Amino acid sequence: MFAAAGIPLRQLDREYPEVQADSLEEVLAYAAGVLDREVGGDYLADDSGLFIDALRGFPGVFSAHAYRTLGCKGLLRLLAGTRNRGARFECRFLVCVGGRRALLSGTCRGRIAAEARGARGFGFDPIFVPAGHRRTLAEMTTEEKNAQSHRGRAAREVIRYLRSRRLA
Repeated sequence: MFAAAGIPLRQLDREYPEVQADSLEEVLAYAAGVLDREVGGDYLADDSGLFIDALRGFPGVFSAHAYRTLGCKGLLRLLAGTRNRGARFECRFLVCVGGRRALLSGTCRGRIAAEARGARGFGFDPIFVPAGHRRTLAEMTTEEKNAQSHRGRAAREVIRYLRSRRLA
């Protein structure tokens, strides 16, 4: 999406510890401190989570850990017999340009499917059906997913923000 918008990005192959916190914003605040020290320039970082209504927002900020330990099957077992399948994916992008930071967001409401479907995407995509759709994110093409997903929506916000900074 960024390349198509004429915004060049270079991925740095580095890891830093992901702090366990109560919100995506807190995770990114920690990341900002690390990236400010280690990157020394402009950067873009993101964090996302799946928030399930019936589980009071779980796995939320712990989505990566929940995926590694429970996977889609484990999460579906937690929801067995639950009628409320409402959920949302949330994404936050932290953009730092010229030392100024902005936090941009995207949300995708939907529901948890009864079973995993599809082979595309990653993480919990096979069990998440966006509102107004019948297919999971893992059953959609990249273009379809980008049009619906939390990350696609947040990326469009980042693109708008960066374009507005160029014009200022």
